[in-house]
Amino acid sequence: MKKLINITQLSILLNLLNKKTKKPSNYILRYWEKQFKQIKPLILNKRRYYPEKQINLIKLIKFLLKDKGMTVIGVKNILNSKINSLDGYDSFSLKAEYHKESIKNKSKIILNKIRKIKNYGKKNTS
Repeated sequence: MKKLINITQLSILLNLLNKKTKKPSNYILRYWEKQFKQIKPLILNKRRYYPEKQINLIKLIKFLLKDKGMTVIGVKNILNSKINSLDGYDSFSLKAEYHKESIKNKSKIILNKIRKIKNYGKKNTS
């Protein structure tokens, strides 16, 4: 069975939060859903659920829009023309840059966990 997450969990995962209230900005995902035909959430009991493949696509869209500063039309062109799949081995490609950023973020999370474990061990030995 595939793991599904709802729209609120996805907003939190992507850090799409209202700056003042810190609440998830689900409307951004709904807007992207209208703009990009590739985003097709499962709708169960009038709630949106996203499988892993959709989550990866939405992460890529967020990276291109928010981090790279591309326009919606530019991202549509990339997704429609499959440029991203063609330049996967080029170290300067958008796909490679996206994966570098993803690995960098995961490394930071792991490093923070290691530091917490080290500090936890120091506190208990005294």
